[in-house]
Amino acid sequence: MMSRRTLALLVAAGSAAAFGAILAPSQATAQSWPNKPITFIVPFAAGGGTDAFARPLAVQLEAQLGQRIIIDNRAGAGGTTGASAAAKAAPDGYTFFVGAAHHAIAPALYPRLDYNIETDLVPIGLVASPPQVIVVHPTKVAAKTLGEFIAHLKANPGKLNYGSAGNGTTHHLTGELFKLQTGTNIVHVPYRGAGPALADLVAGQIDVMFDGLGSSAGQIQGGALRGLAVAAPKRSPAIPDVPTTAEAGLPGFEVATWYALWAPKGTPPEVVERMGRELRTALASQPIKDAWARNGSDIPTLMGAEFAGFLKSEIARWGKVVSEAKVGL
Repeated sequence: MMSRRTLALLVAAGSAAAFGAILAPSQATAQSWPNKPITFIVPFAAGGGTDAFARPLAVQLEAQLGQRIIIDNRAGAGGTTGASAAAKAAPDGYTFFVGAAHHAIAPALYPRLDYNIETDLVPIGLVASPPQVIVVHPTKVAAKTLGEFIAHLKANPGKLNYGSAGNGTTHHLTGELFKLQTGTNIVHVPYRGAGPALADLVAGQIDVMFDGLGSSAGQIQGGALRGLAVAAPKRSPAIPDVPTTAEAGLPGFEVATWYALWAPKGTPPEVVERMGRELRTALASQPIKDAWARNGSDIPTLMGAEFAGFLKSEIARWGKVVSEAKVGL
């Protein structure tokens, strides 16, 4: 007959084995990840602001992780098509989402979203936060200053148009905010991403954009577009001759098109933590510092829970703009 002591030892051994079995997959994941290519879902067309930061970041992370990172551009519905795909992706640590400020606007505009940006995706950290810039085609729009531009709009209501990355994006809502603050009327022309909109602006097919500096800086530097004002508290080193909106006579008009990294809900915590560490390392690297400076962005520091809190405040901010501008889709 088995003694009580022997039985207790067997139970303890079994419990330890079971506990070890529970921990084993987690430990194995942490030690072996990544062992195959990683996908970054980018919810806008190639060539836009999101791409301007996602692609250099992917190159830097590839060097750090030793695995290829594939950029999967999934444009549509103001970035919500790609966000939905990311939220439904297998949470195995090999799919991540590079979203933007647009995703803080979407909840107010799309009441029937099939995902929740706060609960279906795990926030890893802010990637970049370039300010928006009011940019015009240099021959289609004669105005050389923001004041001249506003005066022209007031004298010609509804005759100029502005392009955006799509309905519900920061480009769109910034345009509506501008109309509210200046009492002007510009016709909105939505595109499937900032890239196609910017291409049409350069080609003279549209008149104006409220664009993230990440995609417009090079065009302004090269003279293809004219920057009227940067919607930030200070001038950007990338385009130092372009005044801030406050300097140009529109105080309080400040908007940044930020970009961030998420993982699908259920991604192993060890992978999320590791990617967070790798993101911090990447943002501290000289190649990223140089690329971000060229694109007019500071190096952000909001990670994890702090970034989640920032996201919540942005959802509230843009929800108010949607309501006041009576934006409907």
